[in-house]
Amino acid sequence: MTAGNDVGSAVESAIGDGGLIVVSNRQPYSHGYGEGGDGDGTGDENGSERTITVDRPAGGLTAGLDPVLQRTAGTWVAWGDGEADHEVTNEDGEVRMPPENEAYTLKRVWLDEETVEEYYYGYSNRVLWPLCHGGVWKTEFAERHWQRYRQVNETFAESVVERADPDSLIWFQDYHFSLAPRFVREAAPDPFLMHFWHITWPAWDTFRACPQHRALLAGLLGNDLLGFHTERYCANFLDCVANAFEDAFVDREDGRVNYEGHTTAVQAFPLGVDAAAIAEASTAVGPDFFEGFGREHGIAPGTRIALGVDRLDYTKGIVERLNALERLFETHEDWRGRLTYVQKASESRSLIPEYQNLQTEVRESIERLDERFGTEEWTPVVYLDQFLPSEELYGLYRAADVMLVSAVRDGMNLVAKEFVAAQVDEPGERDREQGAEREGIERGVGREPPGVLVLSDQTGAYEELGEHALTINPYDTEGFADAIAAALSMPADERRERMATLREQVTTNDLDAWMARVFGAADELRATRERNTADGA
Repeated sequence: MTAGNDVGSAVESAIGDGGLIVVSNRQPYSHGYGEGGDGDGTGDENGSERTITVDRPAGGLTAGLDPVLQRTAGTWVAWGDGEADHEVTNEDGEVRMPPENEAYTLKRVWLDEETVEEYYYGYSNRVLWPLCHGGVWKTEFAERHWQRYRQVNETFAESVVERADPDSLIWFQDYHFSLAPRFVREAAPDPFLMHFWHITWPAWDTFRACPQHRALLAGLLGNDLLGFHTERYCANFLDCVANAFEDAFVDREDGRVNYEGHTTAVQAFPLGVDAAAIAEASTAVGPDFFEGFGREHGIAPGTRIALGVDRLDYTKGIVERLNALERLFETHEDWRGRLTYVQKASESRSLIPEYQNLQTEVRESIERLDERFGTEEWTPVVYLDQFLPSEELYGLYRAADVMLVSAVRDGMNLVAKEFVAAQVDEPGERDREQGAEREGIERGVGREPPGVLVLSDQTGAYEELGEHALTINPYDTEGFADAIAAALSMPADERRERMATLREQVTTNDLDAWMARVFGAADELRATRERNTADGA
């Protein structure tokens, strides 16, 4: 695993003296009202006391970047969507974060309801999201959404330019800001711009369906460094550029594009997870949690557990997974009463009709399975839509005999990596003290053998983990059902061998290693640019 100081040295070398500016749609901290929590009390119009609370980064990249910003005293530019955000910011929309340290500046960009509807729900998630995931038929190319998306990108770019020095390193995150790099480049040509695209990039035959494909490509080519999860996505992007622009020079071998006198490096950086934190959290819950969970959801001791953890998004293949489970219970009747599938789901983009329809379809599929196969003593599918603290969620990861990741298209899929990271092969200190020896759902505390990952070959994670997972095509219902049965029947030695290799992959290529590679690449490119500038002087 990459040590934290290795990340720190890579970041500091890449940034130099110019400072780091991160640009994302979602902010790392938001302020709201509540009882207790961080922050100061403030009065409402009736004179009563209200307490301002702070929601902190829960995990993933946001939590990983937060200490980087703290270490470098940088600036984070993001949409201010918290109820009390206005109250704690200055006239420029800025607030120092985190509250107990105030190490860096959070610059909030204000978006009204109509803007959010058209820029976020409209263009970002009804054009770019389905387009990049191959769902052209789900796109809605409304001109007003495109104009609003362009406007928001200009607004964010202006906020960046106001804070940028010639030596700044500016890092854009994801598909919400395709145009912003070009706007920044035109106003401030000297800072180093890089961008990480967190979702898939489609083939040219798909991408060219977008009426604004040239503008999107030109915007991204304003960056000095453009990162994707996999080499395949890089190749797709380079193909799109070559087909869209006759005057662009595309070097596929070296991953370079020269367009309008500027060179963009295109590289693959497979995103990792904070494996150490997940492993620690997975051992934090003891027998009381698992016993209570089993009682609450009617899961008897000795029941095998299959688990799915997803946002309710049509790309995650949840309905296809439920179809496979239904086929499993049809054709492998010996698993009736012995296997419970736990679906942890969180609603997503519920204002979009396609997502509303998916939520209905998932619930109806679960009801059908439970009505068809369930008994008074056994429920085939348990559905969880409530918030779970990270210790409980990762404890469930560790408890699962089988993890089902069936995305029909996914840029990476960090759930697969989180599951692997949670498969700690040694019991935690609490487990040893309590001497737990349990079965079924309770086996999540220091149990042997580890779980099995069943992984869709349509995920970015498949390129790293597929060899030692059980591979499925989410649309092959019969084959999917057989893979679940094979995972449940796999010998203990094979389970241990597969998971040991997967854990080595995930822990070695964790979030720290990912950031070190990204900033290391940026450092090399900045040094090359400086040498070329000096030679041409």
